[in-house]
Amino acid sequence: MGSLFRSEEMTLCQLFLQSEAAYACVSEMGELGLVQFRDLNPEVNAFQRKFVNEVRRCDEMERKLRYLEKEIKKDGIPMLDTGESPEAPQPREMIDLEATFEKLENELKEVNQNAEALKRNFLELTELKHILRKTQVFFDEQEGAMHTTESMTRALITDEVRSANTMGPVQLGFVEKSQEQEEYFPCFVAGVILRERLPAFERMLWRACRGNVFLRQAMIESPLEDPSTGDNVYKSVFIIFFQGDQLKTRVKKICEGFRATLYPCPEAPADRREMAMGVMTRIEDLNTVLQQTQDHRHRVLVAAAKNLKNWFVKVRKIKAIYHTLNLFNLDVTQKCLIAECWVPVLDMETIQLALRRGTERSGSSVPPILNRMETFEAPPTYNRTNKFTKAFQALIDAYGVASYREMNPAPYTIITFPFLFAVMFGDLGHGAIMMLFGLWMILKEKPLQAQNNQNEIWKIFFGGRYIIFLMGCFSMYTGLIYNDIFSKSLNLFGSRWKINLDNSTVMSNHIFQLDPKDQYVGTPYPFGMDPVWQVAPLNKIIFQNGYKMKISIIFGVIHMIFGVVVGYFNHKNFNNRMAILCEFIPQMIFLVFLFFYLAFMMFMKWTKYSADAKDPMYGSACAPSILITFINMVLMKSRPEPIPGNPCSPFMYGGQFVLQRLMLLCALVCIPWMLLAKPYLIMKARKEAAHQPMPQIQQDGVDPESGAQLTQQPANGGPGHGADGGHGGHAEEEMSEIFIHQGIHTIEYVLGSVSHTASYLRLWALSLAHAQLAEVLWNMVLKNGLQADGWLGGVATWAIFAFWAVLTVGILVLMEGLSAFLHTLRLHWVEFQSKFYQGQGYAFTPFAFETILETHGAEE
Repeated sequence: MGSLFRSEEMTLCQLFLQSEAAYACVSEMGELGLVQFRDLNPEVNAFQRKFVNEVRRCDEMERKLRYLEKEIKKDGIPMLDTGESPEAPQPREMIDLEATFEKLENELKEVNQNAEALKRNFLELTELKHILRKTQVFFDEQEGAMHTTESMTRALITDEVRSANTMGPVQLGFVEKSQEQEEYFPCFVAGVILRERLPAFERMLWRACRGNVFLRQAMIESPLEDPSTGDNVYKSVFIIFFQGDQLKTRVKKICEGFRATLYPCPEAPADRREMAMGVMTRIEDLNTVLQQTQDHRHRVLVAAAKNLKNWFVKVRKIKAIYHTLNLFNLDVTQKCLIAECWVPVLDMETIQLALRRGTERSGSSVPPILNRMETFEAPPTYNRTNKFTKAFQALIDAYGVASYREMNPAPYTIITFPFLFAVMFGDLGHGAIMMLFGLWMILKEKPLQAQNNQNEIWKIFFGGRYIIFLMGCFSMYTGLIYNDIFSKSLNLFGSRWKINLDNSTVMSNHIFQLDPKDQYVGTPYPFGMDPVWQVAPLNKIIFQNGYKMKISIIFGVIHMIFGVVVGYFNHKNFNNRMAILCEFIPQMIFLVFLFFYLAFMMFMKWTKYSADAKDPMYGSACAPSILITFINMVLMKSRPEPIPGNPCSPFMYGGQFVLQRLMLLCALVCIPWMLLAKPYLIMKARKEAAHQPMPQIQQDGVDPESGAQLTQQPANGGPGHGADGGHGGHAEEEMSEIFIHQGIHTIEYVLGSVSHTASYLRLWALSLAHAQLAEVLWNMVLKNGLQADGWLGGVATWAIFAFWAVLTVGILVLMEGLSAFLHTLRLHWVEFQSKFYQGQGYAFTPFAFETILETHGAEE
């Protein structure tokens, strides 16, 4: 029976579907999300499968929908999202959807093309309007000197002829086309150019024409809309005076190279005024037509925006169904589709009901057939989760997906992860900030999900909202135990120390320390640490270091022992008696006789020795060092001789030396036990099996190597899972490899027990660093603001408090919280899970519309 403690029992099934009912049945499977289909055509190219044309049609519909979505977003039209997921449409509805999308796309493209042409025409008329307006100023300047254009032209020609032989300065203006014909033509061009290209344009004209041109330019103040891109661009009007056809050709080529637009500009003022009036009339008409075009485009997009989300869902569901159908095989009659799929055993009935619904929807009279198959393939791992346990399961799966039916660390992580985090992050104030942030995300869960924020950091925070909330709650608890809130204490029950000092003496005495022999009342503080430690800077750190270091070792040893115990349930579930005898028992003895004994001595020292003990032998001065005692035990030091006149004993209880020697010998015996016992039993079983006439595995279901009872349903575990659940099946391994693997595991466990125990000291180190950093931040920042007087002091306090709050949240909550989170993650992945967790499975990935739509939503 599947649960959160162990993955679901899976079975491989063969599914027979009539061709007419296959689409509807797969649609029901997608809505249910409990079936993982296998690809029965791995050698067939994706473009050669049966339903490739339907997939292409879906891709084309999706392309058209993305085009509509882009146009809708460009106009800023809100898209209606009811949050509902429509059912997958029937195959015959694809034709209607294709026709609808085709009509919308063609209509929108036609409207866009017409609008672009109108905008381009409007841009040209607007530029011509500015040219007529700006160039009028240039001509007015010239007409101020000469009253008519003709007289100005004749004067320029006369000057030109007069100065031809003297090589004087060239006169620019209007030149005579032919001496025989009394006909003149304007030697100037006018146009517009992008403002940023104007300096380079002017330099090129000057160099290419050798200074024989005269350029006048004026900026167009208002931006103009580019019809192709829709961006606003700034342009300038220019007019170029020159003489001769050669310069005219050169100037036009330069204008073309700089993408300047040239416009006709009449010579006579009356013609310019008449053209300007015509341009204004055409601009007004174009404005009216453009407005009508935009209104029509807006109406089309608004109508499409109402159904766009549902259309996307329908098309993606259709595409997913045909992708899945491409995984199936056709029988020889071409009337039946055959599929293979992994399904949870508990959901077999639910899946059969869904298949029946699909058959009824399609109108088929042939019911689907779902048969369980026997296989030696390892099934996928499926752990049922909800919105609370999903984040904790993600922490475990990030290390590795559990092997099939392996013990799942996630339910234990729900408690141990926030607790170990809180041991390092213990502060009532900082924990409250974290808890409130997590609580806000939980209470605003649905509105925040509806926003669909794709920021990666936000997605991590929101996905772990329940972890953050629990970490904050546990941190508040450990903060109360440490009696630490923003590096200060809460005096809730009064001190248990007899201190007759006034406030000034305490604050001015920087070497004040507590003496438990004379000042301790004898009854402990009711809850947590006594607040008097805040005013004892000399031995405060010493006391807290000893306390936090010891509880770190205690928590670490208990955590590791629990991991070994969880490994026992793994072996028991897979009926692996060999692993219990050759791995679990020696591992437990080694860990308990050495490191749990170390924790036991800490408790004994706390309870047996005190500062006011009547017997001097049990006074604090006679308390032996636990570290020295443990080192002497491991090094097998000889029994120390008693010192004459010294009542102190190096031992805490009678027979301690003999018991320690016995436990050390037992722990040392466990090393060859773990190293040689399992390979020896496997080798012995192989020799016995070699003398038997035929193997009896299939008859009595017993593994001759381990003596384990094999499963009767290979589909649920395969051969490896029957013996040891994938935790080291040795049926085909060479003996040399078995010895090497067992040696590696033994060395890893023995040395790991030492290093992992020391690794839990990070609980003490980070807790001390967090407390000291909070105290430094208080004393060097906020304390200065609280000591200020007067109204200026109030302003300074407000500013300093804001600065302190920013540093507290940014450094102590975010950065220190992230550091403690990563260290806690390491303690679970390495120190805890290495005792029992293999993580060599693969995740159950069912065909589910919900997952497919979420993936597409994240990509958008």
